[in-house]
Amino acid sequence: MAAKRGSLDRPGCRCMIMDPIRIVAALVIDQGQVLLVRKAGTSAFMQPGGKLEPEELGLAALQRELLEELGCGFDPASVEHLGCFLAPAAHETGRLVEADVFRVALTGTASPQAEIVELLWVDPKAPGRIPLAPLTRDHILPLARKS
Repeated sequence: MAAKRGSLDRPGCRCMIMDPIRIVAALVIDQGQVLLVRKAGTSAFMQPGGKLEPEELGLAALQRELLEELGCGFDPASVEHLGCFLAPAAHETGRLVEADVFRVALTGTASPQAEIVELLWVDPKAPGRIPLAPLTRDHILPLARKS
């Protein structure tokens, strides 16, 4: 997918904080369930996505991350930019993530790839007692509840 500049695909949102970890994250909802992933060596579930490479645009980074982590892509017509959110990093103590969050519909079948060891579909209104990353718990699941 060719990257281009626009309101939905920019180098990244710029929250006013020193050195946050810049990431993109996908909100994937299917039949009322939200897709979460868990990376190797971690306990918290989170959205698929990841860190932006230098000068990489948001949607290009998301396309790359979904292919690497889930072995699938997303339908460009489904993209909805949900905002930029700041939260404590789940696995880097003392750091914050600055996340550009996009709602997308996956193309293909998601399966754990690369560092992803587990996929989980949860009800955003009642995710259960699973450990959640702060970004997922505080920002993304509340957005999903409104969908």
